[in-house]
Amino acid sequence: MKRPSCAAALLLGLAACHSQTSPPAATEVASAPTAAAAQNPAVADSPGASYRVYRGQLAGQTDSITLHLVTAPQPRYDTHGPSSQGSYYGADGHPYQLGSQPSAADSLVLNDYSPEHGAGPTGQAPTWRLRRLPDGSLAGTVGTQAVRLRPAAPAGGVGFAVRCFTDSLAAYPTEPATSPKARIYVQALVPTGGPAAVRQTLQASLLRDLRGDTLDSAPVVALDKLFGQQRDTLFTGYRDEVALMVKDTPADERPSAMLNYEEQTSTQVLYQAGNLLSLGFFTYSYSGGAHGMNTTTGASYDLRTGRRLRYDDIFRPEAQAQLPALLAQAVRPLVDLKPGEPLNKALFVKQMPVTRNVFLTAGGVEFIYQPYEIASYAQGEVRVFLPLAQVRTLLREGLPLTSYAVAKR
Repeated sequence: MKRPSCAAALLLGLAACHSQTSPPAATEVASAPTAAAAQNPAVADSPGASYRVYRGQLAGQTDSITLHLVTAPQPRYDTHGPSSQGSYYGADGHPYQLGSQPSAADSLVLNDYSPEHGAGPTGQAPTWRLRRLPDGSLAGTVGTQAVRLRPAAPAGGVGFAVRCFTDSLAAYPTEPATSPKARIYVQALVPTGGPAAVRQTLQASLLRDLRGDTLDSAPVVALDKLFGQQRDTLFTGYRDEVALMVKDTPADERPSAMLNYEEQTSTQVLYQAGNLLSLGFFTYSYSGGAHGMNTTTGASYDLRTGRRLRYDDIFRPEAQAQLPALLAQAVRPLVDLKPGEPLNKALFVKQMPVTRNVFLTAGGVEFIYQPYEIASYAQGEVRVFLPLAQVRTLLREGLPLTSYAVAKR
């Protein structure tokens, strides 16, 4: 049931790849540039970071799966080593989330966060234990079953470079070794390949979404400058809050752990096939208190144009009245509710609201509910997938669904 919350899970996908402590905006240093990067260094991966696509077949399944894996150095200040965030799906387009702890360079241990597979307090989802082979494949086990996943090209010819930034500011500058700090981490994806016009439009869309813009007309800020703006905002507020907290306070009574602020952002590939791309923008924020807050925003893009597909681009107006019943039916097994049991036995709501935080796959639509939106913080995110067979008549025409036909009216 419980999806990972706070730093314990999706934070592992963030990457502390570049560090600076001076006020100017970050300058990212690329590593091992490819031929494309030689012409445009902005498309090179940050050191230790990569995006890879794999295909293979899980035991007992007739269809192959596609795995998208974003790997980057561990961002947390108390641990080190590479970590990965992944999403995989089969022919039905239902996405499932994977995340890893830091591991050796030649191996991966991925945890499945999907309640459909037993993740949560009442069950145990199978663990993926894989090693990297010289030919680029991944081989090992999922649970107790052997598996081999082979490298594959991104669908539609659009790949990504993984770019990462980090910085920190000490609360007590005269004691940098022991002082609590405000830390910021940003891991972003930069499109590579595909038609230039589409790639440029897509990049502009990703930059807006990384900033959390809700308007497609918002001005675009380059990635390094965006990081600099976010860092400066965090650090300015942090200095002010520290000054208030320590004012007239003896040195031995100054707050410590509560001043270890964090702002973290990462981007994950959730789905890509044909002309459809879906990403997840994960953020985590801690500014004192019992725990931080994490959110994931789903976003879909039409690779024919590079344009963002928002809720109103995906659904017809009449969907608003029909979706609550479909969502209520689909959420019950995810929160251990039997058919007919009231939703508020496990959730905060009697009727499922229709969140606009959605992303599209060729097999359906996934709805993402943030902590506290319909369930307790301990429950974590609640993600509800509705297959295309249930929502087909609610979708607008012209969506980039290559594998399925959308009903026309």
